[in-house]
Amino acid sequence: MNAPAMRDAKNAAKSSYASNAHEQRMWREVTTPEGAVIRLRLADASERAVALLIDAAIMLATLIIGFLLIVFGLAQGTGSDWYVVSTIVFTFFFFLLRGFYFTIFEMGRRAATPGKRIMRLRVVARDGRQLTANAIFARNVMRELEVFLPFSYLFFGGRDEPLSALTTLVVLVWLGVFVFMPIFNRDKLRAGDIVAGTWVIRNPKLELAKDISSNVSAQTATEFQFTTAQLTAYGEHELQVLEDVLRTATESVEAAVAERIRNRIGWEKGPAEQDREFLDAFYKALRQTLETRMLFGQRKKDKFDDGSNTPLSET
Repeated sequence: MNAPAMRDAKNAAKSSYASNAHEQRMWREVTTPEGAVIRLRLADASERAVALLIDAAIMLATLIIGFLLIVFGLAQGTGSDWYVVSTIVFTFFFFLLRGFYFTIFEMGRRAATPGKRIMRLRVVARDGRQLTANAIFARNVMRELEVFLPFSYLFFGGRDEPLSALTTLVVLVWLGVFVFMPIFNRDKLRAGDIVAGTWVIRNPKLELAKDISSNVSAQTATEFQFTTAQLTAYGEHELQVLEDVLRTATESVEAAVAERIRNRIGWEKGPAEQDREFLDAFYKALRQTLETRMLFGQRKKDKFDDGSNTPLSET
């Protein structure tokens, strides 16, 4: 092998090693309250930046459309005061848009804005628990301090006279610290994530559920007959956790999770009963129960939700 070829091979090897090392650094393990250890892949700073740009473009388009509707709508019916009224209404509309755009979308079932969905990202709690409304609200309130406040001050702070060079520099430094924070910390956290205890992760395509259900034989399904009360003890959140356990957990974790489930639903373990078979059968039965409830417009989000009359339109 000649010198250029050897050099190219070494560079390729170094690049591959660096890529693999980076990929390993992006994985985290979290233990859920059910005792399951789940591996999550953090989103890169570049992925988060692209998602933010997509959301910003959507917000800008919404802002422009809202501005046109407000101006042309109020110009027809408010007389000579239309400019003042339009300014007040538009300011309020802009406040609502920037204050609730991220919060409303991340409170949804996918825990992601349109930009995050396009980039296959979502928000999760770092402690492995279910993401709460308080955490979502906290991480998005911080965005006002991180981005919107310095931007607003930079462009509108000096209404009568331009900002001084020192003030502009301070605002730019403030903005730069918060904007580039995810690049310079191990978990790619912005200030809102630190306050709220959240991660932004890659949302993997879940294909295991179908495989798990199909792997349960008819004989196994017959051996494990669960009552309605036992199958309503858990909800969608626990089903997802159980799916992650069946995908990645070790035998010891499977045994611990099986024991927790048996204790909660009052299931007596048989002398020849295998933990994996029990979990497979319970997963399939629980999935079928939850899907049936969804067909009738009812959802059970987690074990704390009675799920009795929750229509799909309200979730």
